[in-house]
Amino acid sequence: MKKKYTPTDRLITKITGWIAVCIVAALAVWGSVSLKNYYQYEQTNDAQVQEYLNPVISRAGGFIVAVRFEENQEVKKGDTLLLIDNREYVLQQKQTQAALQKTWAQLKVLESNTGTTEKEAAAAQAQVDASKAKVWKQQLDYNRYEKLYHEESATKQRLEDVKATLDVNESEYRSSQDTYAASVSKIHDIQAEKTVVQAEIARLQALLDRHRLDVSYTAVIAAYDGRMGRRTVEVGQMIDAGDTLAFIVNNETDKWVVANYKETQIKDMQIGDHVKIIADSYPDREFQGTIISLSPATGSSFSLLPPDNSTGNYVKIVQRIPVRIRVDGKRKDIDVLKLGMNVNVYAHKKHSNG
Repeated sequence: MKKKYTPTDRLITKITGWIAVCIVAALAVWGSVSLKNYYQYEQTNDAQVQEYLNPVISRAGGFIVAVRFEENQEVKKGDTLLLIDNREYVLQQKQTQAALQKTWAQLKVLESNTGTTEKEAAAAQAQVDASKAKVWKQQLDYNRYEKLYHEESATKQRLEDVKATLDVNESEYRSSQDTYAASVSKIHDIQAEKTVVQAEIARLQALLDRHRLDVSYTAVIAAYDGRMGRRTVEVGQMIDAGDTLAFIVNNETDKWVVANYKETQIKDMQIGDHVKIIADSYPDREFQGTIISLSPATGSSFSLLPPDNSTGNYVKIVQRIPVRIRVDGKRKDIDVLKLGMNVNVYAHKKHSNG
């Protein structure tokens, strides 16, 4: 008996046939595109966007009195990110400034004493010269009277008076020499003391510079243009020097992609080659990149515990080579690529012509 098909059955069969044709056509197009891409490109989806992500670290300890940024905020180089209570650091700076001023005053006193002592030494030198002249004159008188005494033209008493005067003058001469020597020695002592004070001034000046640095460290500023990441501090929190306070992404450097290609894919790759980048977040948007370096070793070689094939449990696994790719284009155009995003990278194959 011949089976009859209703109009509904025929319609369902027709629709199903068209759906099958569309599926086959779509699979054919997808297969053609995939084969074309496979023929033209070395591709990998093991790739992420990278940027310089740096921690904001405190160089001074204390209580936080102000936080002037929010997470994900754009900041400019020199912007103040947060303030630390600086009163203790300011007091230390003032103490050192006072000690430095006191030491400068001591140096001025020593310089004044040096001038006074030099004048005293000059007066003592003049006294030495005067005493020397008196001794010379009295020696001549003594020689003359001694000759007259031997010629019986002068009395012994007169000769003794002249000799006594000569002895007194010689004593005064030696005393003036000692006074002058003491003045010179005192000048040398003052000079040595000035050297000590000058060294103390240098030490206090260095200490003052250090305290000024400590005061400046209480204002944490942005080292470059960037975007703030996760914030981990609040006003009133006690921090120590070296604590990580936040994270900042550097906007002044290039973005790049680290694409982990299989070792069988990199034989034709060279620095300077251009590649195509498609982010998972923007599948309809194509970015351009340039290969800037290839890793000198596989990724596993840099791991904490690299595999040791000599242990006898060797299993051959295709290794990955990190390839660093700079993202080309204007900053405003590539800022949609965020740190850590997954991307697909397509590098042109170099086919030989025979």
